[in-house]
Amino acid sequence: MTFENSLGQRNAEEGSSYRGGKSAEPQRRLALVLLGALTFFWGFNWPMMKIALTEIPPWTFRSLCLAFGGLSILCLAKMKGLPLSIPKQEVKPLLLAAFFNVTGWYLCSAFGLFYLKAGRAVILGFTMPLWAAILGKFVLHERLTSERLVGLGLGLAGLMILIWPDLKTIGASPFYSLFMLGAAISWATGIITMKYFHWTMPLVVLTGWQLMLGGIPVIGGAFLFEPITTFSQLSLKAIFATAYVILLAIIFSQWAWFKVVILLPASVASIGTLAVPVVGVFSSALILGEPIRVMEMIALVLVVAGLACVMLRS
Repeated sequence: MTFENSLGQRNAEEGSSYRGGKSAEPQRRLALVLLGALTFFWGFNWPMMKIALTEIPPWTFRSLCLAFGGLSILCLAKMKGLPLSIPKQEVKPLLLAAFFNVTGWYLCSAFGLFYLKAGRAVILGFTMPLWAAILGKFVLHERLTSERLVGLGLGLAGLMILIWPDLKTIGASPFYSLFMLGAAISWATGIITMKYFHWTMPLVVLTGWQLMLGGIPVIGGAFLFEPITTFSQLSLKAIFATAYVILLAIIFSQWAWFKVVILLPASVASIGTLAVPVVGVFSSALILGEPIRVMEMIALVLVVAGLACVMLRS
């Protein structure tokens, strides 16, 4: 699927179709602006989640995020006068997208982050562009151009430099690292699902329903596997961190991400997220006191170079 073809998909939220060429230029710019916002909000999201998870168990934390996030987005859609109904032909694709984008990603990343350092967990989770590029090639028949391959290679090289000092630690606890890799693969599969099917629901409604439906197994797991949390005993720090995750990392960022996935090819959109781990590492150092070394700076240069190869060409 080419960039122009992906822009030609019906954007139900705006009620119009976009095509390649000059008329698509504002949409390309919007996609880049949204990617910039996602880089910041998702990058700071990792230390915030780490803070919240020190006081709230993983299943309960994710249940709060998905329930409040999904309900809030659907309420906003209703206030805008958008229909909340799910077209019959989109029920199965919606369930599939919700499972990979929400259930798989949110559960695996929460458990991985619970046991790993925030800076290292985000790096493993954001190997997603590698899996998305592979799946996009075979499922969507997207071309892996030389710019995309070079950009992906530089970005992943930067991530490997970040994770290299902790390979022994990860090797000592491979089970927890597999949680984060599973989260990355699930997220990549969710991206391909979003690109593969044709959606007629408004994007904000599609986002809300994915959070709600994908959150059902998570909420059920919270009741089955974890004791009831006494929220009155939470610190202000944990409450603020949870509010950040729900308002910025979920309600805004999930909508923005699905918008980017619609506007850009899967490989380009996923490579565009490679800066998130860098922000995650630096924000974890700022907020949690995790150390920053020369390797972090080298990784930053490589990731930015990789993004430049892809984004400037696109």
